[in-house]
Amino acid sequence: MERPTGATANCAHEPVYQYSLFDDTRQEAIVNVASVPQRSPFRYPGGKTWFVPRLRQWLASLPEKPCEFIEPFAGGGIISLTAAFENPSLRVTMVELDADVAAVWQTILGSDANWLADRIAHFHLTPETVQEEITRIPRDTRERAFQTLLRNRVNRGGILAPGTGRLKNGENGKGIASRWYPQTLRTRINNIALIKDRIRFIHGDGLQVLRANAERADVAYFIDPPYTAGGKKAGTRLYAHNEVDHEELFRIATTLAGDFLMTYDNTEDIASLAACHHLTTHAIPMKNTHHARMQELLIGRNLNWV
Repeated sequence: MERPTGATANCAHEPVYQYSLFDDTRQEAIVNVASVPQRSPFRYPGGKTWFVPRLRQWLASLPEKPCEFIEPFAGGGIISLTAAFENPSLRVTMVELDADVAAVWQTILGSDANWLADRIAHFHLTPETVQEEITRIPRDTRERAFQTLLRNRVNRGGILAPGTGRLKNGENGKGIASRWYPQTLRTRINNIALIKDRIRFIHGDGLQVLRANAERADVAYFIDPPYTAGGKKAGTRLYAHNEVDHEELFRIATTLAGDFLMTYDNTEDIASLAACHHLTTHAIPMKNTHHARMQELLIGRNLNWV
């Protein structure tokens, strides 16, 4: 069986095939994402809107309320934003390595949120104006943020990785405009700006941030890395920064003094890796962007709250 890249020899003696894929989700309902508050300005591949009810369950189950919530692979940020909006006393730290995605969060959480919201609201979107805008070299962070959100909204699947094509027919034949909701985006950006004092953003390596905070018992971590373990190609195709040492990530997770929750593809590779590190797993149902029913694997120390 193929192992995730970087699997260490200390797990080699484990009887790998004793870990089967989980099928305990048949009685669990798939979350209707339309019932979840949409807070992020991104259409993000691998987004976790469907996970929001589980996030609430997990945070409510913690015996001691954490002082800080850290998401080392923030991406579109729906989990961090939900934690910040729904837990006013919780300090939230978002970490993202991708410079384009980082520009968006730096702009919204900085002093240019209103500029970005207004730029979106007043942009006249046509194939010609899109082409002109995204091929122009941005002069500063806020222009880079606008270009990033524009590409995110007109590219297929919201994918920002190089080489991604744009929407053609789109929703109801609207083409590139089918995912461009300027007033909605303006509202989301302005709402995030209202609570920006609760959120800290770090443009950097999530693994480094985890290591730096490992001894803190007052932190809760939500860890959702690009899915490239076990030879998975989706992360390589969807994300500009997709190289993650999954074995090292699991090792770091076991050193965290605070509670953590990881999400991964439900594969035998990942189930084995979790077992090697003596972590608990539980499969939950979800639907992908093509509405196909799938399972994702929750990983943590104690999942009795599920």
